[in-house]
Amino acid sequence: MPKGIPNKRYTPEFKKQVVEAVIQGGLSYQEVARIYKVQGHDRIQSWERIYLEEG
Repeated sequence: MPKGIPNKRYTPEFKKQVVEAVIQGGLSYQEVARIYKVQGHDRIQSWERIYLEEG
């Protein structure tokens, strides 16, 4: 019996676009998660940390 939606994989380009929406757009993690349909705003925080460390 299937259990919900399978794990979604996000491309590096998508992650960058989402993080830039937070940084340049001045939107909250929750707003961006809703707009881009990302499960969990903590995931975006993690992407942002990596983006800022690695560029």
